[in-house]
Amino acid sequence: MGEKILNQLSIELGDKLKQKKLSITCAESCTGGWIAKVITDIAGSSAYFNRGFVTYSNDAKHEMLGVSLDSLAQFGAVSEQVVKEMATGALEVAKADFAIAVSGIAGPDGGSEEKPTGAVWFGVAFYVSENIQVLTYRQHFAGDRKAVRLQAVIFSLKKLLAEITKN
Repeated sequence: MGEKILNQLSIELGDKLKQKKLSITCAESCTGGWIAKVITDIAGSSAYFNRGFVTYSNDAKHEMLGVSLDSLAQFGAVSEQVVKEMATGALEVAKADFAIAVSGIAGPDGGSEEKPTGAVWFGVAFYVSENIQVLTYRQHFAGDRKAVRLQAVIFSLKKLLAEITKN
């Protein structure tokens, strides 16, 4: 069932991007490249997808996307501040029109009271005139590691589709 939803959302997203002549990138942590995979499963996706970033470690977030070491130390990788910086960095490095960033705790380990397993932050970045705007969302998904990651990918595709449709 999940595969069918992912495919349908990816097709809709690709159609909308082609229609509007826009491009997209992604900066993924807990989803490990799954968003990029489902986007590029669609034939012709090179028309709107140039590159994505799997930045699983803090070093990768800093080195590839320019996420501040201070932000990582102060807020942690699973935070609103870090997904904002991930989304902004991906947008700028990829020279894309839209970016999605995802960082969360898929489990089964790694959760805390403040950041429980299933907690995921999302950032959607895009340009408004010459300025970058980033919208952030925090979700808590239930289930095992695969279920949390699947829900995060579906949520990402739906948010991207909604924002691209509005703009």
